[in-house]
Amino acid sequence: MSGLEILALVASATAAGAINAIAGGGTLLTFPTLLLCGTPPIIANATSTLALVIGTAGSIFGFRQEIAAVKSWLVRFVPVSLVGGWLGSWLLTHTSDQFFARLVPFLILFATILFLAQNAFRKFAKATPEGKQTRQSGVWVAVAFQFGVAVYGGYFGAGIGILMLASLGFLGLADIHEMNALKNILGSLINLVAATVFTLSGLINWPKMGVMTVGALVGYWLGAHYSKRLPQQHVRRLITIIGFAMSAVTFWKQFH
Repeated sequence: MSGLEILALVASATAAGAINAIAGGGTLLTFPTLLLCGTPPIIANATSTLALVIGTAGSIFGFRQEIAAVKSWLVRFVPVSLVGGWLGSWLLTHTSDQFFARLVPFLILFATILFLAQNAFRKFAKATPEGKQTRQSGVWVAVAFQFGVAVYGGYFGAGIGILMLASLGFLGLADIHEMNALKNILGSLINLVAATVFTLSGLINWPKMGVMTVGALVGYWLGAHYSKRLPQQHVRRLITIIGFAMSAVTFWKQFH
């Protein structure tokens, strides 16, 4: 790695860590940066996942007081999250680099649109009538949806938190803090399973992962301590611009 590459990787991981601590969507910075540094798409995805997973798991601590309130939902969602995360990561390890490279523009575009819609999902979640009763069939639909989210999360990962917020809102959960606690636990498990599979499959670029992990840890710390001082709307706009720009660039490279 050149000095410029190291600087770019540390900077993107630091920004991603801070963004994940505040809103989510940090993968939209780390993954394209790895691509720009010449990392093959599958290796870039695996390396980004492992570099961010430690900080993602650490975000659970911030919602520890809400965990007791969502235990019943964890019983339903943890098994399918683990299985789906494993399946998605297994699918990635059996995907050719050429095929995944063709999917990259669509995955980045999909994740960017999800990120752009994050506020709408949060507003919907807050507007959901508290105490709404959910039918058993609706719970099973949500479990099936969570399995699909976990498969996508194991395969690529960007935007899974936003998908989960939408699902939990439809279930009738009204407390956004409890929803975030549940979302963070499930997202951490999906990423942890995926990172384990990627590591055992030899898909990690360890030097790049190492420098990015340092940046991610710094970023999560900064985000946790200074999130209220940051103009979150400006951060979201910047991520959205970067996501659409990277999607456009990757589309151009694929089909030019």
